[in-house]
Amino acid sequence: MKKRRSSTDNKDDTSKQKKSRIGGQKQKKPCVLEEDDSVFGQLLRAAGVSLRQGSMPNEIAVDQTVFQMRLRKGLRKHPRYPNIVQEFITGLESYMEDQEKFKNCLLPCALLSAEGESSAVNSYQESLIKLLLGIEMLQSPVINTLFEKLPEFMFEGAGEDGLNIPRIIINQFKWLDRVMDSKDLASKLMQLVAVAPVEIQRDIITSLPEILEDTQHNDIAKELNSLLQKNTQLTVPILDALSSLNLSSDLLAEVRQAVMATLSAVELEDLPVVVKFILHAISGAEAVEVVSDLRKKLELESCVLPPMLQASQSRVKSRGKGGSSLNSAASSSQDCVSLVLDAIKSAVRFQKAISEAWIKAIENIDSVAEHKVIDLLVLFILHTTNSNHSRRGAERVLRNKVRGGHIRESLLQAAFRGHTTVIRAYFPSIISLAQSLLRSPDPSVVTFGSQMYKHTFTSFDPYCQQEVVGSLVTHVCSGYAGEVDVSLEVLSELVTQSPADMALYAVFVKGILDYMDNLTPSQIRKLFYILSTLAFSRGTEGSHIQDDMHIVIRKQLSSTVSKYKRIGIIGAVMVVGSMGTRRSKPEGVSSEDVPLPKETYRQVTALLGLVRSCSECSPEAAALYYDELANLVQTGDLDPQVHEWIGMSVLEDFQEDFVVDLGSEIKGTFPLPAKAMYNLDEEESQGGIAINLLPLLAEDLQKGAQLSRPAQGDKRRVSPLCLGSFFRLLRLCQEEQNQGDLVEIDALLGCPLIVTDLDVVEKMDCLSKPEKEFLCTLLFHAINWIREVVNAFCRQQDPEMKSKVMIRLQNITYLQSVLERCLAATPAYAPPLANFDCETAEGAVPASAAPPAKKEKKGRAGQKRKVDKNSSGDSSQLEEGAEAEESQQEKESPEKEKEEGKAGVSLVSYRPYFRELDIDVLSVLQCGLLTRSLLDSEDHTKVSEVVQLGPSELVFLLEDLSRKLEFSLAASNAKRMPFLKVKADKNVGFSHLQQKSPSEIASCCIQLLPALCNHLENTHNFFQVLLLENNGVVDAPGVEMKEYQLMSTCYQLLLHILLTTFSWSGFSQHENRKLLKSALAILAGRLKEKENEVDLGMEELVRQSFGYLLNFHSTMPGCSPALSLTQLLIVVADQGPDSQYREKIASLSRGFLCQEWILPSGEREKGNKHNEMLQSLLSIYLEHTDDVLKAIEEIAGVGFPELISTTKDGCSRTFPTLTRQTFLVFYRVVMGVLEKSVRRIAAGKQMDSSEAQSEKLLTWNLAVRDFHILVNLVKVFDSRPVLGVCLRYGRLFVEAFLKLAMPLLDYSFKKHKEDVQSLLKTFQQSTRQLHYMCGHTKIRQDTGLTNHVPLLKKTLEQFVYRVKAMLILNNCQEAFWVGNLKNRNLKGEEILSQQTEDSEKGEDDEASQLPEEESEREDEDNEDKSDSEVRNGVQEEEVEEDEESTDDSD
Repeated sequence: MKKRRSSTDNKDDTSKQKKSRIGGQKQKKPCVLEEDDSVFGQLLRAAGVSLRQGSMPNEIAVDQTVFQMRLRKGLRKHPRYPNIVQEFITGLESYMEDQEKFKNCLLPCALLSAEGESSAVNSYQESLIKLLLGIEMLQSPVINTLFEKLPEFMFEGAGEDGLNIPRIIINQFKWLDRVMDSKDLASKLMQLVAVAPVEIQRDIITSLPEILEDTQHNDIAKELNSLLQKNTQLTVPILDALSSLNLSSDLLAEVRQAVMATLSAVELEDLPVVVKFILHAISGAEAVEVVSDLRKKLELESCVLPPMLQASQSRVKSRGKGGSSLNSAASSSQDCVSLVLDAIKSAVRFQKAISEAWIKAIENIDSVAEHKVIDLLVLFILHTTNSNHSRRGAERVLRNKVRGGHIRESLLQAAFRGHTTVIRAYFPSIISLAQSLLRSPDPSVVTFGSQMYKHTFTSFDPYCQQEVVGSLVTHVCSGYAGEVDVSLEVLSELVTQSPADMALYAVFVKGILDYMDNLTPSQIRKLFYILSTLAFSRGTEGSHIQDDMHIVIRKQLSSTVSKYKRIGIIGAVMVVGSMGTRRSKPEGVSSEDVPLPKETYRQVTALLGLVRSCSECSPEAAALYYDELANLVQTGDLDPQVHEWIGMSVLEDFQEDFVVDLGSEIKGTFPLPAKAMYNLDEEESQGGIAINLLPLLAEDLQKGAQLSRPAQGDKRRVSPLCLGSFFRLLRLCQEEQNQGDLVEIDALLGCPLIVTDLDVVEKMDCLSKPEKEFLCTLLFHAINWIREVVNAFCRQQDPEMKSKVMIRLQNITYLQSVLERCLAATPAYAPPLANFDCETAEGAVPASAAPPAKKEKKGRAGQKRKVDKNSSGDSSQLEEGAEAEESQQEKESPEKEKEEGKAGVSLVSYRPYFRELDIDVLSVLQCGLLTRSLLDSEDHTKVSEVVQLGPSELVFLLEDLSRKLEFSLAASNAKRMPFLKVKADKNVGFSHLQQKSPSEIASCCIQLLPALCNHLENTHNFFQVLLLENNGVVDAPGVEMKEYQLMSTCYQLLLHILLTTFSWSGFSQHENRKLLKSALAILAGRLKEKENEVDLGMEELVRQSFGYLLNFHSTMPGCSPALSLTQLLIVVADQGPDSQYREKIASLSRGFLCQEWILPSGEREKGNKHNEMLQSLLSIYLEHTDDVLKAIEEIAGVGFPELISTTKDGCSRTFPTLTRQTFLVFYRVVMGVLEKSVRRIAAGKQMDSSEAQSEKLLTWNLAVRDFHILVNLVKVFDSRPVLGVCLRYGRLFVEAFLKLAMPLLDYSFKKHKEDVQSLLKTFQQSTRQLHYMCGHTKIRQDTGLTNHVPLLKKTLEQFVYRVKAMLILNNCQEAFWVGNLKNRNLKGEEILSQQTEDSEKGEDDEASQLPEEESEREDEDNEDKSDSEVRNGVQEEEVEEDEESTDDSD
């Protein structure tokens, strides 16, 4: 090593010269030539290079190639050759002792122009060293000289002139035309890397692909891979170098695997390069595995620092710098994330295999917890690419994942919150995906699409906001109910959350006014809320749309068409709500509200007066006006002056219209005798009041019949239709005026109704049709009045009022039972409207129960005859069982019809004609449950003093709560409505509920949770006592049927309510986690394990809640409550670590499957609903059991044989729920789960250890054995549905075997020869049976089954040749041969070919009509003869596999 000279020599000259070179200016000062008389100098001058002193560049007077040729020639022709080469190198070394001269040698030469002046910019010239390296005889010594010089500058870095000498030296080795000793150069470079500083290491490594020849690439890659494991600082340069090297596929895979192992430790700024390398040059076979591994280890969540941590890190980094930006760390991390996504985007755009691998990797995730933000971002990337395949794939995966509950709103929120700037680049894809999701018929998918819109609007810039509003308006105008509802809801939320931003786009929203004909009343209400908020809540900013709204409203109000008048009423009331809202002064000015301006007050009252005058002639319009005004009073923060105006005459008008004094006799002639009923104030009957219902109804019906004449002046028409609506407005005004006290109207709670004596129901057959319809209408009005009374007084705390409310609930349940009987005797009856903000046509008749039942029965009989026609001559045991069940039902049907006629029709289809119960009514659930067993065990008088619910009232309230939760939390089915076609509104009966958000509904339900738990425990105790008293027999003689059914319904409803509550998707959002925790705390507190008030963690709360709910499993009265309890436990367990609860859930569901569900009547539960519940329970059991294949083997190998050996009405001893009627359910689930489970078995790999191969072979042996049992069951249960299931899943199983098991057999054949033979032998027996099934289906000529055959035959043929390929791979091809397999039916009988039948003419038409393809396919069937002997077991296996191939299914 030579001594290093000082680097400070001639600094000034160097800097000046550098400026001159960079500027390209001609040298004014004459260059000073270097007088070097050595051999080195003479040869250079002779070749055309002049050395210069100081910092001036060396000059070259000839072309670079000419120089090299002259120098090479000069050396070769020199008298002292070859010694002259060493003398030349010695001269070079001596010349480079001077640091400035050395730099000159490394820097580009200047071309000497014709005028004798040098110019560095006319054309680029290589440095002197680079020119010398291009001469073969000088290359190696020059390289050695450079490596000796390099350590002198190794630790200096860049000098004042900006030159980094080590980097310049490395650059000399790049792009040489020829490297004489590439191996030696590579060795020297790697030795230098071992001792050099990090910066020089990076330069060397990055330059390797440009220095080395291809022959050295694999060797250097191995060294770089080894270096990568030791030094993570060099990750980026090493990966850059490896990406540019030409490596073998095996080495590339090895390097990629090593890089993947260190991915979690990589610095954030290095991550993009690492990801780019991993996705570099992936083959299709390994793409899914590599991408799945990358996705698992790529934690973008760690790139988002919490605000507190960001601040602290920012302070640490900026210490001493004086106020660094708080966002610097976040922005740099976002830049890195953006670069990572760019790397992924580049890979998926140019490599289709990677695009498909990402889709497959995301599809394979089946757990909510395993999904990450990267999944969403990659789906956005895939949707952005130009490939239609990627776009459709991304959209499909996202929709399926959202539908399955795997990708939730919390993940979307995390993506937008943590990576806003990154996601902005994919805005077109986001808006396109949101549009597509919002059009989905699935409610969960629609909700997710709406969340995408909301996050996009709140996170992005004004351009994006405008696009979002425009897209939402397009959805509203589309005419599809689901899109319209959700889009208006999103717009409403945006107006509430971001009024200033939305005000800019009010003109877009105003355009919806032209499409109101397609909107339902609830949608119109939302639209006018949005528009009125934008128009009137922002001062004069929205004045440009105020006039348009007033014009539209007045036009609609003046219409004589009820539909348009309804629009006008709703719009006017919403405008009043915005104009007349209470206005507060700024903080600190005054605590009093600002009074409403006089002009505004005048406009509000004038608009209300206009609406009232336009609606009083129509009872429906008046009732809608009262309802809308009541909603405004209840929900709107109205100015006190407006409140006063509304409530001014309500009480007097109500008393005048609907209330009469309770006199001794009721005057008038009515269709039915009038009588005051349901008086709760008997002691105050003197001077009391009553609701004048029956006389008003009779009078209203008369007026309705006389409507041929025009309306009489300005006289209002009083109708019972308005009774409930008017009373609701009255009580809300009273609550507002008296701070919730209803003392002024409390007499209405206990006052009687003037109706008729209900003994007339017993004589329904004697009444005329008008009298029957009058009675039904009277009952509807009476029930609706009492429902509104309960709404009004349910929150009163006075004990007397609470007891009266309880009695009113009893009145409702009794009247409903009477109404059911009346409706059964009054066919084609159209009930009166009760909810006026709906599209239910006046006079519409709900679906009746009796006539359709007969039609359905005929349909079923027709279907049965059709199936019988297609069935085989040998009817199966399953069909016999089904026929026996149907014949038994036919015998029982006349008796059932009589009972149903006496009991009445169900009121389910009449729910839209009842007034909505407020959610406050459910507070009544906090009262105890009064059952007959409780009355028997305690003093009657004592119990009667306590306000308690009866079972009927409890069922009534629980059904209402269940419907409310289904509507609000479970997202009701969003079916598409045909364009411009009016249908019944699915929101009927939920108008008040829609005014509350799902989180408010969930909060209300959680407040009721202690009461629900009380009822659940009481119901549990009821059945526990019942079972103890009757020794576990539910159909004992002493069991009261009606009470048992009611309590069983209560049990089911309570569990269903808890399930709906805890299944609410909103609990996954961060802001609702506290609400979930409080709900779990209530359940956990019921155990009373700990008395102390310790704040338990989520995991402990889940454990205790799970334990509490599990205690109820012993008293399940039926399969439906059992399923609800199981699903509830799964939902609760999902909130904690899943593994510890899986075993308990599997054990519980298996216990329910092993339980015989007997009704109190002594019959076993059956029917379609029972089968659906069994299917769910069985699926849950197989999903949660530890060893699914063993569980399937137990069902297939124990349960099914036990069923076969029993009588027609018998069941399996191990699984009593397995009967001939439920066999298809069990068979379908087991076949489906078996096919899914084998697809989860990892495919065999060559590098698998012998133990791993043995384990996989064992798993496949068990799976094939189960498959064999299931396929052979078709011989016994040969009904059409069973055949269809077997053909479908049989093909899928064979396909999975081909894809996953055959690679395993390829690599394990030599080591585990006997196991492979056994596996193939068992599988061959199954495939032969599949072949027989194909023949059987063709004989039956059932197109539904024969459609499966071609695909199955193709799969089986692929299987034959795949086995042949396996044998060839293992050098056993002589063991394979092909034979012909005869077509046989399920019993193994040969199916005659066409040729045979031709010789036996006149036999059977069906036989003679066998298609020619049968005989043709016989030649194609590649199967060996079953009894043929082959050389060894392997050959026998192979032959059997050939037989399989012939078979065809699915």
